[in-house]
Amino acid sequence: MEIYRRKSREKGLKVTPQRAAIYEELLRARDHPTAEAVYRRVLKRMPNISFDTVNRTLLTFAQIGITKIVEGYGQAKRYDPDMDTHHHFRCVQCGSIIDFHHKDYDDLPVPAEINRQFQVTGKKVVLEGLCGKCRKA
Repeated sequence: MEIYRRKSREKGLKVTPQRAAIYEELLRARDHPTAEAVYRRVLKRMPNISFDTVNRTLLTFAQIGITKIVEGYGQAKRYDPDMDTHHHFRCVQCGSIIDFHHKDYDDLPVPAEINRQFQVTGKKVVLEGLCGKCRKA
């Protein structure tokens, strides 16, 4: 929570109970939730919060660098509060996204052609396949 408070102050954002509850719920989540999932979870504690507030807050969190947006691959954006270097495995059957660490992937070189044409600000590897649960089924 200290990261949330510090970054909010640095960026001139008010630390509100709604934002704090959204960030707490995001930190608890291990499933890279959508804005809708975060909304449903926060709603249990704050029955008057709106979906729009949750959605805009999550986008703001991404802008100030306390969460990452994990693209939904044709589905809703998902959010990841883990700002440390890591990669994702996405199950093509159930849609779960699982974090994994692999030093070799962290150190993948950016092709010179890309570096000449673009300013690379990050790298991530996404592997796709069937998770253990779906493989068994």
